[in-house]
Amino acid sequence: MAGGYTVERSLDMQAPPETIHALIDDLHAWPKWSPWEELDPTMERSYEGPDAGPGASYSWKGNKQVGQGRMTVRDSEAPARVVLDLAFLKPFKSESVTTFLLEPAGEGTTVRWRMDAKHTFMTRLFSLFASFDKMIGKDFEKGLAKLKTVAEAS
Repeated sequence: MAGGYTVERSLDMQAPPETIHALIDDLHAWPKWSPWEELDPTMERSYEGPDAGPGASYSWKGNKQVGQGRMTVRDSEAPARVVLDLAFLKPFKSESVTTFLLEPAGEGTTVRWRMDAKHTFMTRLFSLFASFDKMIGKDFEKGLAKLKTVAEAS
């Protein structure tokens, strides 16, 4: 992405797309599988809008590891796609678009988790010292593994 960065990971899951879509589309279900939940068990959470789908919103405020931010479902097409607007307020401001694509694969589903973001001054500076792909990618891998466990148990 010119002037920005993209992080993407995928994982095959032995669960139908409908089951996985519901776990992503309903932001109340994220604590079951999100890779960041365990980093701050005392994190403050709030929800606004509908329980799921476009307009559903989740805000958090936590320790230095999770920071502060908000995500809102921009678009949702069951059972194939969920698009989120993600805004971090702390530790530094940034905005990105996060997309989950669910593709039937045999008797299961391939889940693709992608984040596209434009560089801010702080993220450009940070990227001189660290790789967003390596840093965020490992979180995506952990989250997809947890999502797989939850989806396959449903």
